Amino acid sequence: MDITVHSGFTWWLPPSEDGSGPAQDVAALLERANAAVVPTARLTSVDAAYWCRPGERAHLRWVQPYDEEPLLDALARLALAAGLTVGDGSRFVGSFRVDGLVVPVWDLAPDADAASCEEAAVALRDRLESAVADRTPLTPAERRMRAGVVGRTLTLR
Repeated sequence: MDITVHSGFTWWLPPSEDGSGPAQDVAALLERANAAVVPTARLTSVDAAYWCRPGERAHLRWVQPYDEEPLLDALARLALAAGLTVGDGSRFVGSFRVDGLVVPVWDLAPDADAASCEEAAVALRDRLESAVADRTPLTPAERRMRAGVVGRTLTLR
C-alpha cells in the first residue's frame, strides 16, 4: 500500500477553476479541521511506523504485519527482557487493533522527533523479528507479561 502523509486537509479540495480558492465558509471549516490534525511523520527506516504528537507527548505508532498471536507473544518476550523500547525515555504503552492488524504504541522521550526514532526503530524491528520467529512455548513469566500486554489492547472500529 502506498501511503502519503499530509499535514492538513487542503489536499481534499480540488483547486478552484478561477484560482480564487475555497469559499469563505469552506475555508473556515478547513482551518478548524487543520487545527485538529495530529502532527504526524512517517519513519523512513522501517515500514509502517509513524511518529505523532497528539498532545504534549510524542508517540510512535507502528502497524505490524504479523499474525496477532505470535506478535503478542513476541511483545511479551521483549517486554520481559526490557527490549520493548524505542530508544531512551520511551516506554511501551499498549496497542490497538485496526483492520485486523495490531498497532503497538510507545510514549517517546519529551524531545523526540521522528528522526530521533529511526535508529532505535531499526534495532527494535530486528529484535521483534527474532522474537516473532521464536515459537517455543512462553515461560510462566512471559505468560504473565503477555496478559499485561493483552490487557492494554483496544479494538478501534
